[in-house]
Amino acid sequence: MGPGDPGFWLQARPIGLARPNFIFILADDLGHADLGCYGGRAPSCSPALDRMAAEGLRFTDGYANSPVCSPTRFALITGRWQYRLRGGADEPIASRARGSSILGLPPGDPTLPSLLRDAGYATALVGKWHLGFPPEFGPLRSGYREFFGILAGGVDYFTHCDPAGVHDLYEGETEVRRKGYLTDILSQRAVEFIERQKGSKSPFLLSLHYTAPHWPWETRADEAESGRIHRALTHLDGGSVEAYRTMIRHMDEGIGAVFGALRRIGADDSTLVVFTSDNGGERYSDNWPLVGGKMDLLEGGIRVPLIARWPGRIPAGRASPQLAITMDWVATFLDAAGVAAHPDYPLDGVSLLKNLQSPELIGQRELFWRTKYRDQKAMRAGDWKYLSLEGNEFLFNLARDSRERANLARRDPERLASMRARYKEWEASVPPTPVDAAVSLVYDRSSMALP
Repeated sequence: MGPGDPGFWLQARPIGLARPNFIFILADDLGHADLGCYGGRAPSCSPALDRMAAEGLRFTDGYANSPVCSPTRFALITGRWQYRLRGGADEPIASRARGSSILGLPPGDPTLPSLLRDAGYATALVGKWHLGFPPEFGPLRSGYREFFGILAGGVDYFTHCDPAGVHDLYEGETEVRRKGYLTDILSQRAVEFIERQKGSKSPFLLSLHYTAPHWPWETRADEAESGRIHRALTHLDGGSVEAYRTMIRHMDEGIGAVFGALRRIGADDSTLVVFTSDNGGERYSDNWPLVGGKMDLLEGGIRVPLIARWPGRIPAGRASPQLAITMDWVATFLDAAGVAAHPDYPLDGVSLLKNLQSPELIGQRELFWRTKYRDQKAMRAGDWKYLSLEGNEFLFNLARDSRERANLARRDPERLASMRARYKEWEASVPPTPVDAAVSLVYDRSSMALP
C-alpha cells in the first residue's frame, strides 16, 4: 500500500503494545522560527525544546487549524474542522462572551479527553481553555477530570486578570488565588500531575496549554510593569524582543521540568509528547522566512513549530515534510491508544502514527482554511498553495517560494482554477460563516503597522 492510497491513514498501532500516556503542550502565538531548532536567533532561548527535537521528530510543514486562538482549540479538542461548531466561528471568543450559552464547546460533543477518559485514561488540562465560559461550558464538562488554569483568551501573568479586570484562575470550576508568575505556576502544576501518576495502572492525558508568549510582554522580573499597565494587557507601549525571548525561555524551562518528572516516575519511554503553537506569531515573533502572522492565512499566520517525541517509537533527530494540522493529533492519539472515534462525529483529522514511526512515509493530502477577517481562504496541496485575500487570488509554489512573493496565478491558470474548484467543494462540506460571527482585533493600523 502506497502513501497515496486511502488506506494509508488507517490505524497503525502495533498490536500488543501497552496504551501510551500523552502530553500535548501548546504555546500561544509562538512564531515559526522562535525556537533554536527552527532556525531561531542565537543564542537559542529553547534548549529543552531543541533537545526534544533532537530526540524526536520535527515537522517542517506543521500547521495550525486557524491563524487565531480559540478556533484552533475547537479543532484540537474535537479532531474536526472548527467550522462545524458555532463557537469556532468567532475570531477569537472574547472575554465579553462570559455567560454566553452559544459561544463554547457543547458538553455533549465527544472530545479527545472524553473519549480517552471513557477508555480509562486520567485526563487533565493545565493552562488555557478558551472554549467558552461556565455555567454552560468548561473543561470538566468536556472530558477533563482535572482542570487548573484560565478560561479566557489572555490574562496578566501576575494578577491573573483578563482585560476587563476579571480574575481568571480556576481549580476545576472554583476560582482560586495563587501568587506568582503564571508560566511557572502552570509548569509546577503539570509536574505535580505527572508525579501523582507514579504507580498508577491507568495511562494519562495531560494537556499543558501555556499562555506564553502571548501578550502582555512580561517576564518573571516584570511584576512592576504588570502594575503599571493595569488592564492594558495588549501592552502597546511595552515589551521588546529580549522580553519576548525570555518569556519563551521561561516556558522552555517548565517543559524541561515536565520531561524531568516523566523520567522520575519511569514514564519517559511510555509517553508520546507533542509540542506546537495555536497559531503563528505576532509583534515580537520571529517568523522568518515566512510572511504574515497571527490573523493571516499567509504562512506566517498558520505554519507553526511541531515536534513529537516518543523514545523507542519515534526515530530520534529526524525531520518530516508531511503536511500535518492541529486536529490530526486527536486521530493520532486515539490510534495509538486503540480507541475508536464516536461514529456520529467522524474525525476530519488523520492519524500521523505511521509518519511518526516511519518519517520517510509521506501521505498525500489537502488542507483548508477560512477566516472572516479580511475574507481569507486558503488551500495547501503538496507544494502548492491557493490563497484568496479580500477577493484577490494568489497561487504559490511553497517548495520554491516559502515567502509567498511570486504569484503564479497568471502563469498557471489551470492549476489556479483546479485548486479554486477544489476549495469550493470543501467549503460546501462545512457550515457557512455565521453572519453574527465576531472578529476581535487587538491592533489596527492606527496603533501599529500591520502586514
